[in-house]
Amino acid sequence: MENRTFTASIWQEDSWFIAQCLEVDIASQGESEEEALDNLTEALELYFEPPQPSFKRLLKSH
Repeated sequence: MENRTFTASIWQEDSWFIAQCLEVDIASQGESEEEALDNLTEALELYFEPPQPSFKRLLKSH
């Protein structure tokens, strides 16, 4: 993945910290601000990961 810069908004709800990307509609949470940001980074990496082909095996009937 190429390097991109995103802006995150972080707030606390009860004992959880929520990190939301402002450019892409993705959010994550963690028990600390750092964990919420780490989880958001991972979610963004997965979101921008190129699609992988999947193969289905065709069964032939005799």
